[in-house]
Amino acid sequence: MTNIAIFASGTGSNARKIIEYFKNSPDIRVALVVSNKKDASVLDIAREHDIPTQVIDRKMFYETEDLLGVLKKYEIGFIVLAGFLWLIPSYLVKAFEKKMVNIHPALLPKFGGKGMYGMRVHEAVKETGETETGITIHWVNEHYDEGNIVFQTSCIVSPDDSPADIARKVQRLEHQHFPAVIEQLILSV
Repeated sequence: MTNIAIFASGTGSNARKIIEYFKNSPDIRVALVVSNKKDASVLDIAREHDIPTQVIDRKMFYETEDLLGVLKKYEIGFIVLAGFLWLIPSYLVKAFEKKMVNIHPALLPKFGGKGMYGMRVHEAVKETGETETGITIHWVNEHYDEGNIVFQTSCIVSPDDSPADIARKVQRLEHQHFPAVIEQLILSV
């Protein structure tokens, strides 16, 4: 059994899909949800499913390695970043090398890096006149959105699509593919 931790900063729509996907899995269990926002909706989703939560602040995350102790307590073997907006510190990257993935709402390397998250990504896709966009799932390293890509899939962007329309299309891809890719990565090692 592999215990996973989901790190998220916001509403937790991907976290919900991941939790539901693995709810009855004999191999993978969501054992912890970590957030950097004490009022993030993702924490409520975790509580609905009786999953322990951990709220972190910048000091705990960047100035200490205390989070490693929390992850060890819950026997975490894999980390999923699902809308987590902080850069991952090197101690965590090293401890979870090839055991931590992120999802990005665009086809990297386009529209990635610091500040490129949420609606900002979809607005940039619209502004540049892209005809397709999609999702990228990648290993996490010490830089925003630069880890090795493990999965990408795309959708068409129509000229009349608004950034909100693009966001809906991309979110459908996230919900459809992210849990299954996580499962494949964990079970293939």
